[in-house]
Amino acid sequence: MHDIQLQACINGERMAQKQFFERFKGKMFALCLRYAHSREDAEDILQEGFVKVFRDLQQYTGEGNLEGWVRKVFVNTALQHLNKQKRGLSFVDIDGYDVADDTEQPMYDEPPAKNMIRILQQLPPGFRTIFNLHVLEGYTHPEIAEILGISVGTSKSQLMRAKAHFKNLLEGSLLS
Repeated sequence: MHDIQLQACINGERMAQKQFFERFKGKMFALCLRYAHSREDAEDILQEGFVKVFRDLQQYTGEGNLEGWVRKVFVNTALQHLNKQKRGLSFVDIDGYDVADDTEQPMYDEPPAKNMIRILQQLPPGFRTIFNLHVLEGYTHPEIAEILGISVGTSKSQLMRAKAHFKNLLEGSLLS
């Protein structure tokens, strides 16, 4: 995005903001879906994320990639959204979580990306959050520990459990 268009967004010009929104909405909605428990939650996160992006856009210094800055705002928005919900970010053992019996629509009829997002949404929030941060966003365990206020060991163990749970859910979806 050119500096002139960016400045127009900062100045609140609707056409520039619409172009900005159109440029990033697809990628950011996919990010929101990965963190959210449902499509409705993802839509809430998307809306809240863009409000924050437009509110804080003047803080973008031009250093680094604009998309990376926007992505960081959305990750933080998703984490704040999860913390506000009653589900919260509890870090629990996977014992007691069964593979969801979703027989209404066979998953093999869905595109692979949509299937993966549905499986991610079935992970408990703590598992899903750490899986997203580490595997999909590339954060290190020390960074995750700092972001979530947990120990590095907890981050590592939760990732290991999240991967195992994800594998079980994936295998269950393939067998159904």
